[in-house]
Amino acid sequence: MTLLGLPADEPLAQEPANPGARRPTVLLRLQTDGGVEGIGFTFLGAGLSRALKAAVEDMAELCVGLDPLQPEALRARIFAAASGSGPAGIFTLALAAIDIALWDIRGKAAGQPLWQLLGADGSPVPTYASGALMRELDLDTALRSSAKLVEAGYTQVKMQLALPGDYRPVREVERIARIREVLGNDVKLMCDINQRWSVEQALEMGPQLGEFDLCWLEDPIAHDDFSGQARLLSDLSIPIATGEYMYGASGFRHLVDLALPDYVMIDPFRAGGITPWLDIAKLAHACERPVVSHLAPEIQVHLIAAIPNGWTVEYMPWSYPMFRDVPWPKAGMLELGHQPGLGLEIDDSAVARYKLS
Repeated sequence: MTLLGLPADEPLAQEPANPGARRPTVLLRLQTDGGVEGIGFTFLGAGLSRALKAAVEDMAELCVGLDPLQPEALRARIFAAASGSGPAGIFTLALAAIDIALWDIRGKAAGQPLWQLLGADGSPVPTYASGALMRELDLDTALRSSAKLVEAGYTQVKMQLALPGDYRPVREVERIARIREVLGNDVKLMCDINQRWSVEQALEMGPQLGEFDLCWLEDPIAHDDFSGQARLLSDLSIPIATGEYMYGASGFRHLVDLALPDYVMIDPFRAGGITPWLDIAKLAHACERPVVSHLAPEIQVHLIAAIPNGWTVEYMPWSYPMFRDVPWPKAGMLELGHQPGLGLEIDDSAVARYKLS
């Protein structure tokens, strides 16, 4: 169990919005008595990362003595001991690391990559460039980054709006217009607001963004304002993507019941790991909605490949510095590897370099 301060670099266009920053990440190596090691990790705790590490340690202790190939019993023990602290927050984030490691073990025990274990056919998966067009970048830098993404062959790109400072629609429209001009019309463009607009602002901005052929508008308002989201879905013509802020399958049930988005976005950490991720994807499929991923492309590529409604993988490789030989896009696609489990190998020298505790 290690708490790492991974560099908050931006490897897609080499223009980080916050140079020199660190991203706290909890890395778990779960060993079986047969010598199989399962790799899991989690983050999003920010200032609570040490508490998150302690929660993962305590949950891992609860797994001792149980069969890793019987995950239902493991989850039952964890829930019996600790679910009073949930169902969201640190409990779910910590559970995600355990669950991811158990799936890695399951794949390695079967001698199959996770995508194969889950029934995928091995075809490459579409991916979109994310993290290179953050709102904190000045416009010239964002335009330079956009050109680099086109040159690198990305066919899907996500940018951010809700720019720092006072809300000024003309400034928002100017930024997306300039970025769309650089990207060209053949690149699919997504736009993330990160819950920063009010319902009224989103209703004002929506028609102005319509001319830029957005694939989706992501989290324009508070994720749990279901009545507001229902209004946007009714009144705006731009497709809406949301879900990354939802914890567990129960949160998604509320979402699909009250404000079913056009795209269901799943974060593997807030979901609680791969097991609930797959349950959420089934729920979205039953509602005839595509699933798109949030973070952790080295995990999500397996999952999006394996579900019938998987649409694209967010390529935001924040966790890549921990690993060797991670999947990199080629012409806007991610290849599926053939190593068993998640197919990840920890870079011990990097772990030593970034270790916080």
